[in-house]
Amino acid sequence: MKKVVILSLHLGYGGIEKSIVTLANSLCSKYDVEIACCYQLYENSVFSIDKRVHVNYLNPHLKPNREEFREALHRKNILGVFREGIISTKTLYKRKHSMTSYIRQCDADVIISTRDIFNYWVSGYAKDSVLKIGWEHNHYHGNYKYANNISRSARNLDYLVLVSKDLQKFYQRQLKNSNCMCIMIPNAIENFPKKLAPLKNNRFISVGRLSSEKGYMDLLKLFRLLQRKYPDWTLDIVGDGDQRGALERYVRDNHLDEKVTFHGFQKKDAIDGLLQKSSIYLMTSFTESFGIVLIEAMSHGVPCVAFDSAEGAREIIVSGENGFLIRNRNMKAMVQKIGDLVEHPEKRIKIGKQARESVKKYASEIVGEEWISLIEESDIYE
Repeated sequence: MKKVVILSLHLGYGGIEKSIVTLANSLCSKYDVEIACCYQLYENSVFSIDKRVHVNYLNPHLKPNREEFREALHRKNILGVFREGIISTKTLYKRKHSMTSYIRQCDADVIISTRDIFNYWVSGYAKDSVLKIGWEHNHYHGNYKYANNISRSARNLDYLVLVSKDLQKFYQRQLKNSNCMCIMIPNAIENFPKKLAPLKNNRFISVGRLSSEKGYMDLLKLFRLLQRKYPDWTLDIVGDGDQRGALERYVRDNHLDEKVTFHGFQKKDAIDGLLQKSSIYLMTSFTESFGIVLIEAMSHGVPCVAFDSAEGAREIIVSGENGFLIRNRNMKAMVQKIGDLVEHPEKRIKIGKQARESVKKYASEIVGEEWISLIEESDIYE
C-alpha cells in the first residue's frame, strides 16, 4: 500500500484545512494516509477525520502568536512587540526545523504540499523517489507578486494541482519552462446531503472567513437595502475573522441587531443545519478561488446569488440556471435579483433543484477518483 502524506499548517477552522481532511478521508480506503501538521491549535480537529487517517502533530505544544503580535502593535506596547517578536522568531524557526526534518526522513511515496513555503521545502528536502505535488487553493486576484511566488515554489515539483480551470490556465503559462505539470482538480463535498432544504423560511445565509476580501461589509450594506423591502427576512453569518468587530458595530449602528446573527465558526453539522433552514445564499466576495461554500449551499438545494468578482463562483454558477451572478458588483442589480427570488418561492425551488444536480460532480467519491488517477498514472511509478 502506497503512503500519501499531506502537509498542513494546522487542522483548525479554514477552507484549506477542510479540503485537506476531505481529501484524506477519500484516499484512506486505498492508501496509508498521514496528515503532518506544524501546529496543534485544538485538542481535536474541528473536522471529522476517518480513523484510518494518521494525524502527526510535529509541534503539539507550539502555537503561532500572530494575534498577540498584532495586539501589541495596535496598543503601541514596545515591550510587548519585542517580546512577541522574539516568540514569533522562535516559533517560525521551530516550524521550519520540524517540517524540513520530517520531509527529509519521510518514507512516503507521495507528498502533497498545501502552502508555498511547503512547496519550497518539499522541493529541497524530499527524496528523489517521492511524487511531489503542490496544491494551490487561493486565487492571486491580480496580485502578481503572490502568483510569481507560487510559480517559483512549484518549479521543482512534479505537479501543481489547481482548484479551477482559470487558475490551471494561468499557472500553465507561468510554469511552461519547468517540469511541473498543472492539473485541475476541484474541491469536494463530503457527505452529500440526503434531502433538499424546504426554502420556506425568510432567511438569508452566508458562510466564510470575516476578512476584507470576502466583502462582508458589502453584504451588510446589501442586507440593509433588502430590509427596506423585506423587513421580515433575517441574515445568518457563519464564520469569524479580523473584521468581525467592525461588522458587529455596523449592525448595531444601523439597528440590525435583531435581524443579523453572527454564529462564529461552526462545525459542519451546525452549518448543514443552518443551510437546511435557509432560503437564499448570498456571496459578496471580492475574490474566491473556488467557492466550496457555494457548492455546499447548492448541494442542499439553496439558490445562490454572487458577485462575479468571485472568480470561483464563475466556474460553478451558470447564471439563470443554477444560481445568479451579478456583474460589476452592482448592488442595485443584486437587490433586484434577490428580490425576485424572495417574491417567487417557486423560482427558488426550481433554481435550488438545478443547483443541487449541477454540483453532484463535486462529491468526494468522484473528486477522490481524480486524485487517485493522478497518483496512479504518474510517470514516476512506471
